[in-house]
Amino acid sequence: MTTDATRPNIVFILADDLGWADLSVYGQTDFETPSLDRLAGEGVRFTQAYANSAVCSATRFALMTGRYQYRLPGGLEEPLTGRRNFGLPPEHATLASLMRDAGYATALLGKWHLGHLPEFGPLLSGYDHFFGNFGGGIDYFTHKPPRGPKGSRDLYENDVPVDRAGYYTYLLADEAEKYIAQRAANEAPFLLSLHFTAPHWPWEGPEDEAVARDLDDLFHYDGGNLKVYAEMVKALDASVGRVLAALDENGMRDNTIVVFTSDNGGERFSKTWPFIGQKSELLEGGIRVPTLMRWPARLSPQVSDQVTITMDWLPTLLAAADVSPSTDYPLDGEDILPVLEGRAAEHERTLYWRYKANGQRAARDGQWKYLKINDNEFLFDVVDDVRERANLRWKHPDVFERLQAQWLAWDSDMLPISEDVFSVSPTPDVQAERYVPERKTRG
Repeated sequence: MTTDATRPNIVFILADDLGWADLSVYGQTDFETPSLDRLAGEGVRFTQAYANSAVCSATRFALMTGRYQYRLPGGLEEPLTGRRNFGLPPEHATLASLMRDAGYATALLGKWHLGHLPEFGPLLSGYDHFFGNFGGGIDYFTHKPPRGPKGSRDLYENDVPVDRAGYYTYLLADEAEKYIAQRAANEAPFLLSLHFTAPHWPWEGPEDEAVARDLDDLFHYDGGNLKVYAEMVKALDASVGRVLAALDENGMRDNTIVVFTSDNGGERFSKTWPFIGQKSELLEGGIRVPTLMRWPARLSPQVSDQVTITMDWLPTLLAAADVSPSTDYPLDGEDILPVLEGRAAEHERTLYWRYKANGQRAARDGQWKYLKINDNEFLFDVVDDVRERANLRWKHPDVFERLQAQWLAWDSDMLPISEDVFSVSPTPDVQAERYVPERKTRG
């Protein structure tokens, strides 16, 4: 039986549009990420971790519910727009509400992107405290939302708009340090969801405030460069370092679970090697994400090849905290703690994705991946062929047909795609058209 003294604190850190190899420990060579490298060395580094979607808000539905996002109307939008009737229903059990009901203090610092007030919001879905932005991306200095009127801001404390000076990545680190210090004086354990917008556009490093003053439209495809992107990721790394230091300084290191991951694959300046594809694509570069977990009290440092996905975090963290899931909303995710603690062997998983833009479908089953982009269908061995170059659908037609049928059966259990639900067209740099197979026929 666990008590408040033995239940772990949880700090769940979510990056936004971070590429697979944007951290040194995953292969970045253009700059260094010492804080996240340290976290990797002290905990678990996952080699086969996936996001639930190739875009942000859809993955966040899965994170909060432990279920495929396609079970909820709001989870069908890619990404979620400002439509008033789309969001995370307050009545649905979430990671935060289940933890809160079990005696945890709960806070979200950073990006929500699961629906707007008054119908939806963090305080309606289990968080005691919120500081951050309701929408997708905001200017790092002015905190202005994309295409918002001059002087507008998407920055809130709880449900009240606030005005704060400073670079947003660092502001969130300030708030996290403050929250951890406050919780140190309280015996109740806490869940801190720290959801950075970095390194999501606009392309602004900590020294780029002059750029922010002149920017009217944040949704810009012609801005940024590799140098600016590097500064954004390094600022994220430094902020994570401050959070880790705050845990150390307040005596919380050993019994605090720290998770770091991304909501989807990287954008145009990110490094995704050895994968191809990026955000908005179901190629590996769009859904494979760097993922780290540290819990010194229970987990030894290790590299894990266990296949996992965003929706696994809810059952895993509930199990770690000895909290029962809701019986009203059956989970799709899996508790991976037994594998990490050596009580169970690594095992194969069957996972599914779909994405409206370019009619994309994907399934991962053991070593095999079924992929459909528009009218083109593929079968890859993503263990041996991580770059998804050799289409094996004709060499292994039985596997191809099995996965194709499995995907259709799974999809029939999800909410249907409706033209009216999706109000956002694919981004101009969707790259599926570059990947057209050589036509093969069989006589």
